[in-house]
Amino acid sequence: MTTELRVLDPLEWDRWYGVLELAFGGVQESPEERKLWHDLTECDRSLGAWDGDLCVGTAGAFTFRLTVPGGASVPAGGVTMVSVAGTHRRRGILTAMMRRQLDDLRAAGEPLAVLTASEPEIYGRFGYGVAAYAVRATIDTNRVRLTVPEGTDSVVLRQADLADSSAACEAVYARSVPLRPGMLARQPGWERLPLLDPPADREGTSPRFCVLAERDGEVVGFAHYAIKPDWSFAGAEGSVRVHRLLGLDPAAEAALWRFLCSVDLTSEVRISGRPVDDGWQHLVSDVRRCAPTLRDSLHVRLVDVGAALGARTYQAPLDVVLEVADPFCPWNAGRWRLTGDAKGAVCVRTGDVPDLALSARELGAAYLGGTSLVSLAAAGRVRELRGGALVEASVGFGSAVAPWLPHGF
Repeated sequence: MTTELRVLDPLEWDRWYGVLELAFGGVQESPEERKLWHDLTECDRSLGAWDGDLCVGTAGAFTFRLTVPGGASVPAGGVTMVSVAGTHRRRGILTAMMRRQLDDLRAAGEPLAVLTASEPEIYGRFGYGVAAYAVRATIDTNRVRLTVPEGTDSVVLRQADLADSSAACEAVYARSVPLRPGMLARQPGWERLPLLDPPADREGTSPRFCVLAERDGEVVGFAHYAIKPDWSFAGAEGSVRVHRLLGLDPAAEAALWRFLCSVDLTSEVRISGRPVDDGWQHLVSDVRRCAPTLRDSLHVRLVDVGAALGARTYQAPLDVVLEVADPFCPWNAGRWRLTGDAKGAVCVRTGDVPDLALSARELGAAYLGGTSLVSLAAAGRVRELRGGALVEASVGFGSAVAPWLPHGF
């Protein structure tokens, strides 16, 4: 590579971000969105690749804390804003940026790196595995009915201003973070993300609305949504577009789903980015009419195998020796003994005979408990070296709650 890789100078942000916009289709973002990402960018954690005075590559990282199985909040670098100019492909720029980022994360003592991928095939070679998936669906409210749990009728719903209700919604979000692997503790400034609603990006929908779910005067859930009106000769066929929904208990969530499925002059509810074990799938009378589809969401990379595996808990007692291959981060390669249970874990170097052989990519995929080691073994990506070790480890690594990334970055 003949280009220079350097930390982003804040004064060069506009040029740097322009390269990113060009790589993602060349459509400039709205001023509101551009301002938000400008303010959230951590320039000291962002890299630019420069060919003379020309910026030809971008990569950034956010400082996050990620919930892992057991509820611990673990430091994680949120890899973001990655692009290479089309004129400078196949010159090693992406590999150099990935190399520098992981070296920096290791130096900072962050055991995990996470990202969402515009093209999932790119990041596996750098040791990232798909650790969480998300569901998209369209609920046909003309044909589908909801059966709600006991206590739903005791939940009071209240329409609220999106900005004015932000603090209450953020409090619900904060209480939800420790309960599900994959969730990100909201850092200062990120509370602005749910409020981002530039008119240029609405695609014919209304401004975003907020409805709060309350019980005994306490906010126990919320939904952010918009409506896209539509009409046919037969009548109204509007669409409810759900942007965010969280409830602190089943009744609160059910009350919100029931409300959204009964908005006047609409015939469908569109949802995306939801957990694979989302409760609405068991409220509806006919899930087939909701056409759920699955896609990858959060990709995880173990920067420090010992620290990362020791930071989470395990569903069942586990004592297993892992033979880890990691050509991109060779400090992780070798044998690790992982011992743990529901109370905690320790992962240390060992010379003992290995029980399982796998790469850092597979460890990333299994880390949050949403991808089983058994399923990875079925694809030939995990090898069992001791009889019974695969099932033992797969059960231990699992999570009773599916991992979920609640918002992109």
